[in-house]
Amino acid sequence: MPDRAAADLLAHLAAGPQPVGGVNGTRAAADAFTAAWQQRTGRAARLRTHLTLYRLAELTPPDPAPRGRARTATAADRALLVEWWGAFARESGGEPHGHARSVDDRLGYGGLTLWEAGGRPAAFAGVSRTAGGMAKIGPVYTPPELRGNGYAAGATAAVSRGALASGAGQVLLFADAANRTSTALYERLGYRPVGEHRRYDFPPSP
Repeated sequence: MPDRAAADLLAHLAAGPQPVGGVNGTRAAADAFTAAWQQRTGRAARLRTHLTLYRLAELTPPDPAPRGRARTATAADRALLVEWWGAFARESGGEPHGHARSVDDRLGYGGLTLWEAGGRPAAFAGVSRTAGGMAKIGPVYTPPELRGNGYAAGATAAVSRGALASGAGQVLLFADAANRTSTALYERLGYRPVGEHRRYDFPPSP
């Protein structure tokens, strides 16, 4: 989006009945829109998330493989998945509640995979339905006390492999650009950065 178009869009939205609460998009477009908002209002925006968009080039399973195995989650795992999805959202700056509907939707088509170690769930990864030849991985979450064992890598590799098997020509995911642990993991699995996205929150007028 050209800077001029971002400013024009802001002017159009600002003339509406609802306040403009923020922006989410590619880095250049989000930065241009935010700069126009700050110039218009004289207030400072808050950067909420800075994400890197990755696309799978060639899947490289973790080596050595983590202990355990992947399995498709079922309705019996629902409560745990709702809890873990909320924990993931909390850590990533999102709303920790209200994710039951997303869990139910993913369970309906086998879109959530658990990594089990020692017979117990240790991590999970989700994948969207394949649409237009594309599938998106996420969320990916491991409880803090179980991190450092490769469980998220195992789960991510499993859902990535499943997306390719379902016919996805492109497999994408977003990762926190500041979290080198997760970005390095995805790069080891064969994901390559293709762009940056930012989300800004705009505080209401005093």
